Amino acid sequence: MPSTPQALQTLPPAVTQALRGLGENLAVARIRRRESQRTWAKRLGISVPTLIRMERGDAGVSAGIYATALWLMGRINALPNLAAPAEDKGALESDVRNALQRRAVRSAASVEARLQRADQSVPQQAKSKKAKS
Repeated sequence: MPSTPQALQTLPPAVTQALRGLGENLAVARIRRRESQRTWAKRLGISVPTLIRMERGDAGVSAGIYATALWLMGRINALPNLAAPAEDKGALESDVRNALQRRAVRSAASVEARLQRADQSVPQQAKSKKAKS
């Protein structure tokens, strides 16, 4: 029997709980469709023991098998959205933190100079608009 990879032995509790919930939801979907474990396993291309492990949320079951189960349910389109960049709060926080650091690096004199240039360009733009009309 192959040994269990270290990564699967040290899963965070939240991951274990989420996989358990996914497995339970997949089992409910199968039952609501009135499919036996044998039939559902055959449709997935897996053994009944693997189906049972999947429905328990076993992390050792291939992601491809979970994805195929979602496909059988008509929910495969939900899979890519799980890691959608728009939902990646950690990256967003990092982007904001980096932007704040870049802003803090600018000197007050630099900001003042930019503001003065902007103020000076406004009257010139107004003059050029009057000349055009």
